[in-house]
Amino acid sequence: MQYQITGGNLPVVTCYLNTGEEMMCESGSMSWMDDGFEMVTEGGGMGKMLGRMMTGEKMFKNRYVARKPGEIAFASSFPGSIKAVEVTPQKTVIAQKGAFLASYGNIQTSVYFQKRVGGGLFGGEGFMMQQYTGQGLVFLEVDGSAVEYDLPAGVSKIVDTGYLAAMDGTCSMEVRSVKGVKNVLFGGEGLFNTVITGPGHIILQTMPISNTATVLYSYMPHPSK
Repeated sequence: MQYQITGGNLPVVTCYLNTGEEMMCESGSMSWMDDGFEMVTEGGGMGKMLGRMMTGEKMFKNRYVARKPGEIAFASSFPGSIKAVEVTPQKTVIAQKGAFLASYGNIQTSVYFQKRVGGGLFGGEGFMMQQYTGQGLVFLEVDGSAVEYDLPAGVSKIVDTGYLAAMDGTCSMEVRSVKGVKNVLFGGEGLFNTVITGPGHIILQTMPISNTATVLYSYMPHPSK
């Protein structure tokens, strides 16, 4: 399988498959494809379906199998970026809720429960995230532009609410409260920050959809009370 990501801030990933190769995607994510693909809708059992629903995904996935060489495309649902992330038996990837767009290879998706409950309740990333294991590629939707770092062991990056898109499973996450009463009341950064510690690769995003929704809401006309 070969792929190309185009479209700038309104991205689409176009995948070129040989006969017998296949892609998985969330139901409704396919944008266009050549003739010759066979679609199979799968649930994978009630447990997996409920797990996907709790992490912001749709309950069903579609498998597209190439019966002859051709291309199939998956477009992002929100202005931003698409990142192709490699998953191996030695490299687990953890991503924000709703990030999954499509995958290639033997990829298993499961719910990732944060070990530190505070990180889920206050860190802005959500108590439950998505975990990808196996062997292959996962295409993730990133809100805005993607900024990536390789964190050495013991080195941390302090991230504001909602700006973490994905991280290697070797990274750890915790929440630290903002110090100082003035900082909390007038700093505008909220009560907590998420702290990601290496070793591992992290992907940050510049325009969390939750922040964008808040800004857009402030410009919407509201009926007078």
